[in-house]
Amino acid sequence: MASKTSGKMGMWMATALVVGNMIGSGVFLLPASLGSFGGISLFGWGFTCAGAVLLALVFARLSRLVPRAGGPYAFSREGFGDFAGFLVGWGYWISIWVANAALAVAFTSYLSWFWPALASDRLLASSVGIGAIWLLTWVNVRGVRTAGSVQVVTTILKLIPLVAVGTLGFLYLEPGNFRPFNASGQGTFPAITAAATLTLWAFLGFESATVPAEEVVDPERTIPRATVLGTVFAAVIYVLGTAAVMGVVPPAELAGSNAPFADAASRMWGGWAARFVAAGAMIAAFGALNGWILLQGRIPWAAARDGIFPAALARRSKRGTPAFALVFSSILVTCLMLMNSSETLVDQFTFVILLATLTALLPYAICALAEIMIYARDRERFEGRRLTGAMVTAMLGFAYSLWAIAGAGQEIVYWGLILLLAGLPMYVWVAWRRGSKAEISSGGPAG
Repeated sequence: MASKTSGKMGMWMATALVVGNMIGSGVFLLPASLGSFGGISLFGWGFTCAGAVLLALVFARLSRLVPRAGGPYAFSREGFGDFAGFLVGWGYWISIWVANAALAVAFTSYLSWFWPALASDRLLASSVGIGAIWLLTWVNVRGVRTAGSVQVVTTILKLIPLVAVGTLGFLYLEPGNFRPFNASGQGTFPAITAAATLTLWAFLGFESATVPAEEVVDPERTIPRATVLGTVFAAVIYVLGTAAVMGVVPPAELAGSNAPFADAASRMWGGWAARFVAAGAMIAAFGALNGWILLQGRIPWAAARDGIFPAALARRSKRGTPAFALVFSSILVTCLMLMNSSETLVDQFTFVILLATLTALLPYAICALAEIMIYARDRERFEGRRLTGAMVTAMLGFAYSLWAIAGAGQEIVYWGLILLLAGLPMYVWVAWRRGSKAEISSGGPAG
């Protein structure tokens, strides 16, 4: 038994993958983004938490129905066929390695607190960020347990400043900082919607444990628990941390802060605390980068194994890891970082966040309906089961995803559509090489 599970992730590693991928560098900046809304932004958190938990429940059930590597890709393909699987796999894969470039930049930015030359020397900063990418690519090529161990350690370290501020901060809370409750100048519901759209980025990654499903111990039990537990835990950390920072830092100062958690810690404990929080943010970015690099190899590997992506991406190392897909994806991340090395952090980060959010929301929406499709197509298998609650949850998850897509804005939806369509020639090329008319026409009645 030991030989079968020694190279796999257990419950705590899978949960750390979920929490570590969700809690990246972005949460350390979100209170400042929400500062202009006032206390009403906490209701925005509430909406997003509820939507994320609904989708986590959907993914937890799907991980039992489809216990295969690939997560959103595998679920979409099972529910809707090869073409939907390709679109989801393509968009999700692109969003991962694009976001990894942003995480590498964020890691370098926080590291500049301790290595000031990084703030002014962009070539040095790019080199350090690229170095972090390849260090963690090497860690992931070595095996999923090695990557999982790094994830557990970095997740614990990143949580220390967040938990400290999110709990002890209430001892320093000033109720007047929450007035006016709605400072956005918008109506109540529009303000909540706008705040919820901003907070959504912090919840991307709740599906992380479903992607390496075949490298998890007892996946049909471990993955659902890790997915729901990790999502709920991260939601609690987010809400407590944001509320504490808003209660400690005055609204006018918070809205213009570049490091809201650091500012809150400095007010509570003195100037040394800012460096403590900066270290936490740096570790958060590094840990999230590790977890997302793990996923960036598994998505194209799973799709290539099914004959939907180029076959080369299905190659595995002697250790059983998707080494070629990991390395190829990191080459793409490196190219993206070199292309944008002259841009500022804000310019690189803002658009990437919104685009990555959109390309993740589409898989969420499709997966919510894929669950219902699986039930409908295989009714005999599920006959006698109480499916009403599951189907209601799936429909609510789909409605939430649709609402969030609309909230991303026209420009982001436009570029997201272009991104998805750009992958279609590769799908046609792979299908042509296979000589399969069935795959070419899987979206229609021909063939």
